[in-house]
Amino acid sequence: MLEIYLDNNATTPILPQAAAAANLAMTSHFGNPSSTHISGLQAKSQLDSARQRAKRVLGAGNGQLVFTSGATEGIQIAVLSALNAARQRAPAAGQARPKLLYGATEHKAVSESILHWSRLLGLDCEIMAIPVDTDGRHDLHFLREHAGSAALICTMAVNNETGVISDLGGIEQVLRACASPALWLVDAVQALGKMALDLYATKIDYATFSGHKLYAPKGIGMLYAREGAPVTPIMVGGGQESAFRSGTENMSGIMALNAVLELLENRDPVFQDTAVLYSFRSRLVAALTEAFPGIVLNAPLELAVPTTINFSVPDMASKELLDLFDSAGIRVSSGSACSSSVAAPSYVLRAMHIVDAYAASAVRMSFGPATTEADIAAGCARIIECGAALRSACLVPTGGAAVMRQHGVLRLESQGACCWLLADADTGSCIIIDPVAALVPRLVHQVQGQNLQVLAILDTRHNAAHDSARALLTEALADKFPATECNSMGWPDKSAIGITLADGKHVQALQLGELVLARAALHSSTGESLAYVAGAAADGRMEASAARYVFTGDAVSIGGLDSSSVSTTTTRGTLQGLANLVGEQCIICPAHDHHTQFITTLGSERRFYSSLLPAQSPAPAADRTEEDVHIHPDLIRDLSHDLPDTLLIDVRELYEHHFIDADGFDAPVLNVPLSRLADHASAWLGNSEQPLIFFCRSGKRGEAAARCLRRLGHAKAWSLAGTTC
Repeated sequence: MLEIYLDNNATTPILPQAAAAANLAMTSHFGNPSSTHISGLQAKSQLDSARQRAKRVLGAGNGQLVFTSGATEGIQIAVLSALNAARQRAPAAGQARPKLLYGATEHKAVSESILHWSRLLGLDCEIMAIPVDTDGRHDLHFLREHAGSAALICTMAVNNETGVISDLGGIEQVLRACASPALWLVDAVQALGKMALDLYATKIDYATFSGHKLYAPKGIGMLYAREGAPVTPIMVGGGQESAFRSGTENMSGIMALNAVLELLENRDPVFQDTAVLYSFRSRLVAALTEAFPGIVLNAPLELAVPTTINFSVPDMASKELLDLFDSAGIRVSSGSACSSSVAAPSYVLRAMHIVDAYAASAVRMSFGPATTEADIAAGCARIIECGAALRSACLVPTGGAAVMRQHGVLRLESQGACCWLLADADTGSCIIIDPVAALVPRLVHQVQGQNLQVLAILDTRHNAAHDSARALLTEALADKFPATECNSMGWPDKSAIGITLADGKHVQALQLGELVLARAALHSSTGESLAYVAGAAADGRMEASAARYVFTGDAVSIGGLDSSSVSTTTTRGTLQGLANLVGEQCIICPAHDHHTQFITTLGSERRFYSSLLPAQSPAPAADRTEEDVHIHPDLIRDLSHDLPDTLLIDVRELYEHHFIDADGFDAPVLNVPLSRLADHASAWLGNSEQPLIFFCRSGKRGEAAARCLRRLGHAKAWSLAGTTC
């Protein structure tokens, strides 16, 4: 699939001109600028020429221009220089300690540098974040109040997550009005190539840049220092870069960056005109709006550079959207690439007072000045297809379009709490078990999108700690859930039929296509609980072997206990009660899954508890499956040849599988999302010799599925090693 790269704020591809310049510097013009022979002198001339061009492009005037390894290094030098200067002019007795101010939406390289160097230098400074308004712009009133006693002020030119352009002119007016003695650092990484820069005409003391954000290689950057601004080198040695940054210069990186700056200086058509960039953004926003009705833009477009869009889709997590885009070949991110592994909502959006629901679901789409018309056209078309994939999976409103009904059990999860939707495609009916508030919108999309009638909305737990969303869901699905008298757990007595379970008890049940869902009591550590057993019935009786699923609420925890206060004896008793109702391979669907283990079976839980001595406590569930479950892609062809019944299983969600290229595989591929693992597990466990190879985009979900099957007793479950699809 053709890659559509829309994550330029994280990094950019190298322009051919930059790659050619770097290659020339590494092969033909490889001299050391400090050498005094001809090769060295040629390199020195090229270095000086590159520096002069950079100063012209930045409007550096008489300021210093130092080549660095990137913006982070430049920030370190600037912060250390400012703090070292502050230390040398320590406040007199009785004077307030100096303040170090940084924008609340700054890149972490700035705030962490201030903390690090302050601590290392032993400075007693007051470190304060400058608040921003809902547009993402700095609070000038706050700045006016504190700038007069500040030693350092850090404000970025363009925010890397939202694209919002800082009011640098307004900030400068405040600093001049209060005669602030502070040195002013501006992170200008996202400004280069997107807006005019005339640094020497401003009050800015330091500005930092990174080459890989503008089509040069990684490992090259620039630091501007105003004439007279203090500079304390971090790296000393041979005295290169006017002794501001010792070490042999990265000539290949410098010459590559020089090639980019030359194109920029000469207004080469490789860089789009600003008006064209704005038109590109408008087209992308239109495509996103069509694909995701209800989309929320998290920053005002009129205050942002034209190359960045930060948006959220209601009721969709950012990880889900990233997985969707990635499977479609569109590369985007959830924010700063340096913080992408952090699961918490974006601190940038939180600082802008964006509600957590949107901050946690935000996606950043960014292109660059060299993006082409073809890139945008392909991106818009693929975005529209992404919306169609979400609608087909009922993750967003379908707009009345017909959607194929999904049969069986769907597991929805929110912060460890699980809700189960049991559906019959033939009759178009379903039953919902243990709903939670956070999942109500998703349940509504599933029911309405598939045009299902709801037979019951059930709870398994009496305890007050359970946050049932039955009332919310009942109201939201009024047109799909007929008004029926129900008991306190949601059971519709008048709609029930009678059935005899394997323990001989006659209980109430609901008919759901060919299955029946029977209500049974369980004695557990939380007191009296309900279990719902789903299976086939014959002549008014459900044998243990005919039970396919049992929904146990909190009566059974997957692979052990989450609380040391719950006795092993009690849990064994609960499992024995289940053993009177269901078979060893019946799939247990609990109400919580804090260790991402999805499902379990009666047999798996009984084996675990039988291995424990009465005085012992269960080991943590996450530590019990240590064996390697990975299989190298090179081995799949041989395995498929020797064992033709080997299954290749894509565990990504339906909307991701939508984009799979089936021709790229040597064997048929089955799509079993983790949310529907319960549907297929029984069949796989019944054929434990059939090799199962799970795969996904990063390998993590495939590994989770393989470990789940191994835990349940399937020794030939594997995860495809490495990244695929």
